[in-house]
Amino acid sequence: MATTDRSREERERQVTAATARYDETGAERRAVEAQQDAGVAFPDSEEALAARAARLLDRQAVPAAMVVEAVRAEPLAPTAAYERILGVSKDLQAWSFLPRGARAARTVARISVRENGRELPLGTGFLVSPSLLLTNHHVLTDAAAARQCFVEFDAQVTVDNTAQPPTRLELDPDGFFVTDQRLDFALVLVAPGPDQRPVGEAFGWNRLSAQPGKLVIGEPVNVIGHPMGRLKEIAVRDNMLQVRLDDFLHYKTDTEPGNSGSPVFNDQWEVVALHHSGVPRTDGQGRVLRRDGQVWQPGDGDDAIDWVSNEGVRVSSILKHLAALPLSSRQRELLAEMGPESGLRLAEAVAGPATAPAAPVAGPATAPARGVAVSRPAVEKATARAGVPARDGAFGGTRHLVFLHGRSQEGKDPEKLRREWAAGLNQGLVRAGLAPVDPADVWFPYYGDRLVQALTAHEAVPHLTEAPTARAAEAVAPATPTARAVYEEIIGEAATKWDMPHESRLATERIGLDDVVGSLHKRLAWLAARSDLDAWAIALVFRDVAAYLDDRRIRDEVLDCVSETMPDAGEVVLVSHSLGTVVGLDLTTRLAPGVDLVHLTTAGSPLGLDSVYSRLLVGGPKRPDIVADWLNAWCPTDAVAIGCPLADDWADGLSDLAVVNARDRAHSIVEYLAHPEVARSIGSHLGD
Repeated sequence: MATTDRSREERERQVTAATARYDETGAERRAVEAQQDAGVAFPDSEEALAARAARLLDRQAVPAAMVVEAVRAEPLAPTAAYERILGVSKDLQAWSFLPRGARAARTVARISVRENGRELPLGTGFLVSPSLLLTNHHVLTDAAAARQCFVEFDAQVTVDNTAQPPTRLELDPDGFFVTDQRLDFALVLVAPGPDQRPVGEAFGWNRLSAQPGKLVIGEPVNVIGHPMGRLKEIAVRDNMLQVRLDDFLHYKTDTEPGNSGSPVFNDQWEVVALHHSGVPRTDGQGRVLRRDGQVWQPGDGDDAIDWVSNEGVRVSSILKHLAALPLSSRQRELLAEMGPESGLRLAEAVAGPATAPAAPVAGPATAPARGVAVSRPAVEKATARAGVPARDGAFGGTRHLVFLHGRSQEGKDPEKLRREWAAGLNQGLVRAGLAPVDPADVWFPYYGDRLVQALTAHEAVPHLTEAPTARAAEAVAPATPTARAVYEEIIGEAATKWDMPHESRLATERIGLDDVVGSLHKRLAWLAARSDLDAWAIALVFRDVAAYLDDRRIRDEVLDCVSETMPDAGEVVLVSHSLGTVVGLDLTTRLAPGVDLVHLTTAGSPLGLDSVYSRLLVGGPKRPDIVADWLNAWCPTDAVAIGCPLADDWADGLSDLAVVNARDRAHSIVEYLAHPEVARSIGSHLGD
């Protein structure tokens, strides 16, 4: 059968499936339309609105001044604030909307087939890595069909409306080809041009993201493609997301059959779906109708069909499918080039470099450079820095805001740390429509130096100057046998909670490590591969948590240090991070009798791990009676918070909030505090 015939049959099958899904979601679509008729611009869930607003703010996709103006004019409930932010994004486009759209358009190519001495257009495709092109399964049904096809970039008109000479390139399905009929996608390697450079270096590529928050119901979508094989066209504005399914999106927009394989963008030119089918209007017998209301016949042509909607395959579903495939190491290397937000960098993260050159010691604010293990700086007790109390009269004198930091703060200036935390919180407070705080009004206990002193005094901390990433787990492991046992228990439990497969499966799927690397690092590497954190960062946090929990002398020195800079009376709002969340729970057993802990925020916390909460002084998992209100903020790509949400284990009124932190800052306290939902929970307890 000819390639065009197979493509047509597959396309008809996809249209039938899309029509069935459209009919099944009729009630949901009518409910959305009713809400929109009632004036609800974005009839989606509060969780979806929150994720979308957070992504827009995180990526500076909306002008900050406009957001502040929109949300601070009057007191707003969370949902109303999200809707205001989305309204700003929808109604006001920055100048960059146009050049960014032009940049995205360069990644889109026309796909044609050589058949019977002719060249026939089949559909559209777009680059998702320097060398991989994404299109529909019904466009490229198999590798044999792909071998007969070629792609043309810049098949479009110029600014003067004259045809631009396209760049023609061949496909290389023997180098990489993956397809799936149900999700109707095909991913294929594009052969390099005469200069032997990857095609993406000339035309760019779209960074696909598995993260939430890219689109909500009621937002517009933009589609770029080659309808009916014509030169490149774009459909903008008279369109919007109607219904979100598990694997598909339904949206209104103007597309034609040649748009099969086109990227579906949001207004920030992030790909949200792979367009694959129109949805025709049908009668009571399921027959396709023409625009004039008559029953459509095959000879009428597709342009006579009354198309009522369109369907695209969700990018996140495609990425999940790719992540589960048993591919070769070379294929996984190609997938890893799609970027960290795709979630497909598993092979690179697990394997790591065999060796690494020496690098300068990282500052205390960051994890060590990849491949470098450093000894802890010698901090003399006489020079250990003290915490910073709040000024008199802050928050009326009877209410106190306390920040409790995590590990890796040794040698830092507590006053500077306090300003950094306050800056993050103020960013979130402004987004939430609340008044910012003055850093001078915050208590900042500081135990960074004291923790290092305690570890040095009570443990034989190895002096390491260089080690490859593949030795991170061993390089930073506690020296004492009991602390090491706790450390191994924490890492093992975390890997299990993140669904680490059996080691035999790791080897089968080529995502394991050489036998010379121990099982401890295999677990650590799995956590790094699944998260936005480096293996070193994860290992160092868990190391200090283990040392703190195992050695009562270390724990007492840290708690004594924190107690030196704590209010002795009044209402306390305690905000803690990472190791500080563990210290904070223990601290509740040592607060002065006159202290009332009215609110606790834990962020990036390991408290969800049995191996951690079972060793707390306060016991667990049960909210301490002294804690009146508790919010736990966690990021799904923060490996330290792998046991979250805490409410799965902890009882008595705990609230969990999942947030999406910026890539490579998944564990950052500033990222956590900048979320308006987190800041609102804190700020609401600071007012009268």
